[in-house]
Amino acid sequence: MSYREITNPVGRPRIFKTVEALQTKIDSYFKSCEGTLLLDKDNNPMLDKNSEPIITGFIPLTITGLALYIGLASRQALLNYQYKDEYYDAITRAKAKVENFAETSLYSKERVQGAKFNLSNNFGWSEKNSIETIGKVQASVLDLSKFTVDQLKEMAK
Repeated sequence: MSYREITNPVGRPRIFKTVEALQTKIDSYFKSCEGTLLLDKDNNPMLDKNSEPIITGFIPLTITGLALYIGLASRQALLNYQYKDEYYDAITRAKAKVENFAETSLYSKERVQGAKFNLSNNFGWSEKNSIETIGKVQASVLDLSKFTVDQLKEMAK
């Protein structure tokens, strides 16, 4: 314990006294989300319409899900642990694993919108539309494909 904790205890006591205890709970959360591979009568993996293995009981990885599973009251409580030096690496790795799940979900038709929302709201990702100014005319990069360079120059006069 530090001098400050002994002389002036502030706030709620930590749920996790050690990094190892926290890491054990984090690992348990990720394990609980894995689900089970569905097998046919010959013990071969069953496939969906996209030839992907069917997994039952799979739970999407989320920051809030992780926080609740390990016994914290909120997503913010988990993020607060990250500010404590000894827990920084464990929380950062866990967040990276959740971010990786969201990022790979961008390649799934069923999960792409949720993944985009998660990445932009929880991990700072953003979709950027750049604007180009040619003379007095502003045009979105997406709209530039509709015009030739000569047409844009003429419009800018």
